[in-house]
Amino acid sequence: MARALIGIGANLPAGDGAPPLASCKAALAALAALPGLRLVAASRWWESAPIPPNPASPRYINGVALLEGSAEPAKLLAELQAIENAAGRTRPYPNAPRVLDLDIIDLDGRVRDAPDPVLPHPRAHLRGFVLYPLAEVAPDWVHPRLRQPVAELIAALPAQDVRPLP
Repeated sequence: MARALIGIGANLPAGDGAPPLASCKAALAALAALPGLRLVAASRWWESAPIPPNPASPRYINGVALLEGSAEPAKLLAELQAIENAAGRTRPYPNAPRVLDLDIIDLDGRVRDAPDPVLPHPRAHLRGFVLYPLAEVAPDWVHPRLRQPVAELIAALPAQDVRPLP
């Protein structure tokens, strides 16, 4: 049975004015409804500063979902992008603020460089807003390329502005 770790993030209100946290919670519900997968665990919600830093960009809400079941990378990516698009996601430029962002962090330990999605996510090991919530749902996770446990990756992080929501 495949195990998928999905990063969830948002920092702009939805088209209906709903705050980013509401978009993240709605995305979690949409993930739970994906055919062939079941939601096993969800992290707490975390708040973080944008990376790369952008003073004009609002803070992000982030979390990680652990799904189990059957998933092919391209199909799962298409399903995640459909959820993003339904939420009103636009992609005007790289690292733009967004209504919703869903990323495949890991899919059953697969390593692939092409085609999309690249697995594991190429920058996940550098981002506290991914690693802290990931450690909550998969404390045994080992980065498939680096062969380092999530706890070691967290310990190696430079200081980042990431904190759990109260």
